[in-house]
Amino acid sequence: MKIATWNVNGVNARLPLLLRWLSEAEPDVVCLQELKAPDGKFPVDAVNDAGYGALWRGQASWNGVAILARGAEPIEIRRELPGDPLDTDARYLEAAVEGMIVVSLYLPNGNPRPGPKFDRKNAWFDRMVEHAESLFVTGLPVVLAGDWNVVPTDAVADIYNTRSWKDDALLQPEPRAAWQSLLAQGWVDAIRHLHPDAPLYTFWDYLRKRWPRDAGLRIDHVLLSASLADALTGAGVDKAVRGWEHASDHAPVWVTLG
Repeated sequence: MKIATWNVNGVNARLPLLLRWLSEAEPDVVCLQELKAPDGKFPVDAVNDAGYGALWRGQASWNGVAILARGAEPIEIRRELPGDPLDTDARYLEAAVEGMIVVSLYLPNGNPRPGPKFDRKNAWFDRMVEHAESLFVTGLPVVLAGDWNVVPTDAVADIYNTRSWKDDALLQPEPRAAWQSLLAQGWVDAIRHLHPDAPLYTFWDYLRKRWPRDAGLRIDHVLLSASLADALTGAGVDKAVRGWEHASDHAPVWVTLG
């Protein structure tokens, strides 16, 4: 089984690219983020015609998450991250897919910092850590996939160079500590598990020619529960997709399970 995550940066604007990638990569399960479309504007017919069932939570202009399943229909579990009834952003979706619990998430960016946006990022991440633990202790097969908006370390494997990013919310101690809390629970970072030192970036900003210079960051991650980690056979980034015309600034991340 092949499971992937992709911040598509506008599902309708990138629809031809999404359909091309689905056809070429043939993932079985896909988590999408940053749909930038309300529920009624999600391109469900095109996705269905490509052979995928879909579950989505949209929001006009911003945010939005979806879960696609090839030849199957994801079964909704929840549409919001627990812990804050006032949080109305479309950033979390949880479903049962092919015997697994699959989560598509889009963690707040947190910039500029310091300030309310950074505080909100940290609060959201804390809620995610708490909910992730409740999922992990069930012993069920669970995938947490999406745009986590955290660069785990300063190593070249995670970021090309920290010079331009030292004050950015993606690199701060608070979100990094939350990320480490997830790993301490037992979640396995699939990319790092199989590629401990490889620079497998997932995001290249549109500014300052960062794509041509391969000045990337690793902020899109797939975390696996223990049973799924034992079945992990492959993991990577479809980097070439970032080079397609009119591309998202993120590339798809994928794992394969035996």
